[in-house]
Amino acid sequence: MNAFPEVHSAGTATVERPVVLLHGGNVANWMWEPQLSAFGDRTVLTPDLPGFGERVRERWPGLDAVADDVVARVTGHGVDGRFDLVGLSLGALTALRVLARHPDRVSSAFLTSAPLMPAGAGMRLYCGLQSAFSRARWYWRAQAAAFGLPGEARARYVEHGLSVRRETASAMAAEVCAGGVPAEVRRYTGPLLATAGEKDSPAVRRSLAEIARAAPQTRSRLVPGMHHIWNVEDPELFNGVLRAWLGGAVDPRLLSRPPVRR
Repeated sequence: MNAFPEVHSAGTATVERPVVLLHGGNVANWMWEPQLSAFGDRTVLTPDLPGFGERVRERWPGLDAVADDVVARVTGHGVDGRFDLVGLSLGALTALRVLARHPDRVSSAFLTSAPLMPAGAGMRLYCGLQSAFSRARWYWRAQAAAFGLPGEARARYVEHGLSVRRETASAMAAEVCAGGVPAEVRRYTGPLLATAGEKDSPAVRRSLAEIARAAPQTRSRLVPGMHHIWNVEDPELFNGVLRAWLGGAVDPRLLSRPPVRR
C-alpha cells in the first residue's frame, strides 16, 4: 500500500480551524480518503496512530500516550492552536483521552462508533477470535463484510489487518475490552456530538450514554441504517453530518436516542 499523507492542506487560504481525523483500529489514516474531497476548504490532518499504517512497526503505548502523541504530531505539523477533533471507533477512544488530557486544544469534538462498555462474553470472544485468526485472510474478509465495506475499501482493510503486529492488536484490544470513559473528560466543556450507527453493535450504541454521563453537554444521536465504519459505508452521509457539525448544527437526518437516566 502506498503511504497516505497526514496533512491535507486547503487549496486556498482559509481562516477555518484545522480538522483532525483519528482512524479506527486495524485500519490506518487512509480510511479518511472518502472525506478529503468534501473538505478541500479546510486543512485536514489524518495522523497514523502508533502501530498502524506507516507506523505499523511501532509498539502500542497505551491510550493516554497515544492521545499525547496525537497532539504532539498535530503540533509538529504546524498546528499550535485549537482544532476540531473527529474520531471513529479506536479513534473515538483516543479522542476522549485528548479531551481529558488536552481540553484547551480542542474547539469541537465529533465521536462516533466508540466501544466503551466493559467487555462481556461476546466482546471477549471477539477479541479472542481476532488474536487467534489475525493472520488469516478469511477472518479480515469476514470482518469487512460485517462492517458493510464496499469492494475497494474491503480489500484495503484486509491487507492492513494482516499487517498489524499481533502484539499491537493484543495490547489495543486489552484496553478496548476494559471499557470506561476517563473522568477527566469533564475538563472539556466545548461542543461534543456522539453518534453510533443504528446497525452497530448494542455495546457501541449503549456507549453513547457513557459519553453523555461524563460530558453532560454531549448531543447523542443514532445514524440511520449504518454499521460501524460508516464514513466508508456512506461517505455522503458522513460528510454531510460532519459538515453540519463543523458549522455548529446537528444534521436533521440523525435519529434522537432516549435521554440518559441519571
